[in-house]
Amino acid sequence: MKLNAIKVAVIGGGAAGFFAAIAAKENHPKAEVTIYEKSKKLLSKVKVSGGGRCNVTNGCISIKELSEAYPRGGKKLKKAFRFFNTQHTMNWFESRDVPLVIQEDNCVFPVSQDSQSVIDCFLKETTRLGIKIETQMGISKINPRGDQLQLEFSKGVSPAKIFDKVIVATGGSPKRQGLEWLENLGHKIADPVPSLFTFNMPNEPIRKLMGIVVEKNLTSIQGTKLKSDGPLLITHWGMSGPSILKLSAFGARILSELGYEFKVQVNWVSVVNNEEVANEIRNIIKEHPNKILANYRPYLLPERLWHFLLEKSDLPQKKRWGELGKKGLNKLVTILTNDVYAVKGKTTFKEEFVTCGGVSLESIDFNTMQSRVCKNLYFAGEVMDVDGITGGYNFQAAWTTAFIAGQLN
Repeated sequence: MKLNAIKVAVIGGGAAGFFAAIAAKENHPKAEVTIYEKSKKLLSKVKVSGGGRCNVTNGCISIKELSEAYPRGGKKLKKAFRFFNTQHTMNWFESRDVPLVIQEDNCVFPVSQDSQSVIDCFLKETTRLGIKIETQMGISKINPRGDQLQLEFSKGVSPAKIFDKVIVATGGSPKRQGLEWLENLGHKIADPVPSLFTFNMPNEPIRKLMGIVVEKNLTSIQGTKLKSDGPLLITHWGMSGPSILKLSAFGARILSELGYEFKVQVNWVSVVNNEEVANEIRNIIKEHPNKILANYRPYLLPERLWHFLLEKSDLPQKKRWGELGKKGLNKLVTILTNDVYAVKGKTTFKEEFVTCGGVSLESIDFNTMQSRVCKNLYFAGEVMDVDGITGGYNFQAAWTTAFIAGQLN
């Protein structure tokens, strides 16, 4: 149903805010739609995401598989993706002159490899549709007034204004107090904690191997059921890469409770069966008994990593494979399949931070994104307790929820 000349406020000038505003105006052409952004900058997270290239979505087209990429909110999103999924996203951008490319890892970027293409697209669309944009207009309070909503702005900015519909797309808040204005309306709040962070290992010598990427490995957190796979990057502070970021996303609450001090186990060869690995080493001993350990790498491990693992196992690099013996074989199997590192602390990318937590999904009707406790108030994006792993999934959740919120049903 097309709504006549109603006034719509979208709170937040980021990805979800712009997408929701465009959807609202396209669905209800007579509506007066205004985006309110508290800072001077619009779309700042879009600008820096994906190293400035903007990973707009993921190439995954299976809704079941797609929904499994969300540690929180996956079940609700599974239904929502029927209305707007990755294929819809790609069609949306490409029909608006932003050609896209799907990489080998399924991440989807603009062909330009420049986030400015996405920003320009949003600004062009808002101009075309006549959507107003006001910056430095933070909202301090929402007051229900019958079926309407009154917005109070930050001190001294502007007098309060009345709207028929309001979409909240303020993004993740790193602290609970940033969500109190929504809690005061009666919404349940899931405490925010960081997600998608890298592991600091201040006391681990492996940091000297910074820059090495191991494409296939299995990682897990000792004492928990948390497991992950995918590329692992060794950094000058510890470990990063999709394998580690997935662990941090699915384990966001658990790792917060552990005070970010725990042990990570790494299976460098991505083979679960230890006997299989032992047989691989026995074959090397049989076929290359005279080669020295340093010169023959099992599973084609990166050279520097292999030398490091030999040193960590107290195995001389110049020892011959034929001299390894049973004890040496067991040492190698252990270090290849169950290497352990102490983690003390985390590192988050400030501009790209993702939070676990936000407005509880119990407080939102996911069919419409409307609040269950405040009529005509809608939500989109990371302000909700929804977050995905790395790979374009968080933007996809923003587009999907914004698209549904913009129906204003």
